[in-house]
Amino acid sequence: MTALEKGITASGTGYGGKSWNILGQVYFPKAVTDSTFAFETNSDPGQFVPVHIHPTQDEFILVQEGTLDLKLDGKWVKAHAGDLVRMPRGIPHGYFNKSDKPCRALFWVSPMQKLEALFNQLHNLTDPAEVVRISALHEVDFLPPEAND
Repeated sequence: MTALEKGITASGTGYGGKSWNILGQVYFPKAVTDSTFAFETNSDPGQFVPVHIHPTQDEFILVQEGTLDLKLDGKWVKAHAGDLVRMPRGIPHGYFNKSDKPCRALFWVSPMQKLEALFNQLHNLTDPAEVVRISALHEVDFLPPEAND
């Protein structure tokens, strides 16, 4: 089991200096243990993660700056700075920056499962179909494109 180390992971940086570029979005790991995985995202206007399901993890988003539009269990909702989004395992969800300003958010999932390994494999990939294929091998299942409407 991976133990949680005490300390601070500064804003705009990743734990151990690490970051991932996943289809143009930058992710910074903040805390990594078997029981939880926390990461910061910085989404420019127009960036998004399509609707998907984590069958074995609960996920949370704390919006720190800006606004996210979310498709949560088939319904559109908005989360603003300071809002916490709760997404129980098995619930379809996707997030979209439909605003004209960047959005920064802290995500975390519990338990970590295969998510850090997934991000390591997705880093710098440019083919969305390959991202979907690899994600399915790591317990993240993307829905068909019409789920994003």
